[in-house]
Amino acid sequence: MKGKDFVKKYTMVLALILVFILFTILTGGRLIMAQNISNLLLQNAYVLVMASGMLLCILTGGNVDLSVGSTLCLSAAIAAKLMQTNHSSATAVIVALLISAVIGLWQGWLVGYVHIPPFICTLAGMFLFRGIARTILDSKTISISKEGFLNLFTSYIQIKGVDHLGNCPSAMVIGIIIAIFISIFMIADRGKKAKQGYQVASMGSTIAKVIIFDILIIAYSYELMGYKGVPVMVIWILVVVLIFGFITEKTVFGRYFYAVGGNEKATKLSGIDPRMVYFWAYFLMSVLAGLSGLLVGARIGSVDGNMGNSYEMDAIASCFIGGASAYGGSGKIPGVMVGAILLGVINMGMSILGLPDQYQYIVKGAVLLAAVIFDVVTNHKTGKS
Repeated sequence: MKGKDFVKKYTMVLALILVFILFTILTGGRLIMAQNISNLLLQNAYVLVMASGMLLCILTGGNVDLSVGSTLCLSAAIAAKLMQTNHSSATAVIVALLISAVIGLWQGWLVGYVHIPPFICTLAGMFLFRGIARTILDSKTISISKEGFLNLFTSYIQIKGVDHLGNCPSAMVIGIIIAIFISIFMIADRGKKAKQGYQVASMGSTIAKVIIFDILIIAYSYELMGYKGVPVMVIWILVVVLIFGFITEKTVFGRYFYAVGGNEKATKLSGIDPRMVYFWAYFLMSVLAGLSGLLVGARIGSVDGNMGNSYEMDAIASCFIGGASAYGGSGKIPGVMVGAILLGVINMGMSILGLPDQYQYIVKGAVLLAAVIFDVVTNHKTGKS
């Protein structure tokens, strides 16, 4: 791979590394403290989860779901209200996710089969679901104190007698196991594609990529080992990311989203029903928004009517920063994760420095605009054609 092609392919990865180094220097090393590294993913769990679903919407032609922040709030409000009225944690989780699924069915049907423009449909949902959430909360803040619910999302994986605060060897063991698994998968995947006649990267390039991934995983595990261990919320993130990564890259169903975004008319002529693709994109997005509501509610420990405000923008920005095309048809889950973490590093770095919120908005807006301009210019796009 030529240097120019390498820079083009891994622009956001390089940007993430540079931003991370910059804020590490500016914060005097506070950014890489064990607690901050652990909190980096926890504070951005909702972005990582929702961005996985938002990618599906964007793939269909640059469409987005503006209602996810309100769906997140409604899901958390329902769960909190049920637990406040002495229902079990399991009941609260199941009902909240079911309501999110119903929202997904409704919006997926409207967008896919009634052909309501996604922007209008989800904009209406943004107001509607926010209003319902505030009605359920009676414009109050409800605390979440049920131990079972909190443990399900905010506890840490620790082995009794082995792990304790500040020294959790199990985190390193888990990290090494994950690194080995990823190494085997990446090398095996390359071999499989080579046998099938696909163009693949050189073995040296693949091994270099594997080594970089392994170093990052082990370094992150080392930081977790120096705090409380592996957070359960990281497991939730990994499950979602791996499932959606598998769907988009390894299944025929996942290719439908790229096909619709690339050329909807040609996709329809090839026997694929675009209505079904739109339906599943918005259905899965709503379910992930509901799950994100439970994650955020558990992390904060309370729910109010303003929860989730502008969260949809973080999910959308993560996708575009991570390489998803503004015109649809291209984008991958790993890139989206890079975009989400990049935003998280910017937010945390500026928070540690004590900079006001307005500067965070300015920086995030500039990064998003730069990413979209880069996509349009490098791919010579001037419109949906």
